[in-house]
Amino acid sequence: RVQEILSNTKSSIISKPHGYLGIVLAEVERCEPTVLLREIPEIEKLLIIEEEVKATFNEICEASVRVAKKCIGKDESFAVRTTRRGKHDFSSIDVNVKAGACIQEAMGNPVDLTYPDKIIWVEIINDKAYLSCSEGELEHKKKYPGKPDIKELVEKIVVVQMPYLGDLKGAKAIGVRIGRAVQTFRVKALYIAPYYRVNALELREFIDGVMEGIYSRFEIQKKTSAKPEDVRLTPVYLQDLYQFVRDHRNEGIIVTSTRGKSLNEVCKDIKRVFKEKEVINILIGSREGIPTGVFRFADLVVDVAPGMTLATDVAVSSILTAIIWAVSL
Repeated sequence: RVQEILSNTKSSIISKPHGYLGIVLAEVERCEPTVLLREIPEIEKLLIIEEEVKATFNEICEASVRVAKKCIGKDESFAVRTTRRGKHDFSSIDVNVKAGACIQEAMGNPVDLTYPDKIIWVEIINDKAYLSCSEGELEHKKKYPGKPDIKELVEKIVVVQMPYLGDLKGAKAIGVRIGRAVQTFRVKALYIAPYYRVNALELREFIDGVMEGIYSRFEIQKKTSAKPEDVRLTPVYLQDLYQFVRDHRNEGIIVTSTRGKSLNEVCKDIKRVFKEKEVINILIGSREGIPTGVFRFADLVVDVAPGMTLATDVAVSSILTAIIWAVSL
């Protein structure tokens, strides 16, 4: 595709240089990078090579200073990012440290490894190193200054879920999805709360599903988290809904129901409840919904999707997403 777009200009294209997947080297007389970026969604980073040198410390260091002097402004922060392919007697981190020190010694600019204004890229392919410079924004980071972190917000939430009962296989399947949802959001706790006599076998299947969902998501979180020691299992309790409301009436209570007000109407009120209360209990119905007598004890009764009835298996994630969005506005 790159070759096709560059067909009107003199160019030399090398795909998978030395067998390294995901790389295309293009040597062209002239090219507008935005054309390639606009036409080829497979491109994750497009780097304009400023220097090509031997993959040795000294040559990379000297080249990095030359590149930096061309693109890094006075008082701008920078970082060096190296990707090394092939066998060498140094690591990518070694290159980052050495090149960064050379640039700082030559120019005096501050290093910012987290949110740099400019990035010096060092792409090493066997015995050659290709150097480029870009804006720091080229890195798509999960976090950036000013981006809200909902962790503290979610840790105040207790989900109170009426159980989904009936067909045993269905009860367990719904339970698994609810379990995965509460563990994904890492809420403070989950209460399973029937309000009338229920079939013990059906309830057991539902609870088994919830625990299976929680544990499966927990294992994934431990593997993918930067701090696996901070990942915890969501506690699960069983309590009668009415008794739960009596015991927790001094905490925040938000009932979700198709009889409630829309998010637009109560957005400010939701923020107020989260600000005033240490714990926010969010009550979620199942097939029958939350009984209306509980409404009197709630701070708010909210309909997160007016005109729609949410399926039980998606209700938790949909409701939590909507409420978090409302509080974060």
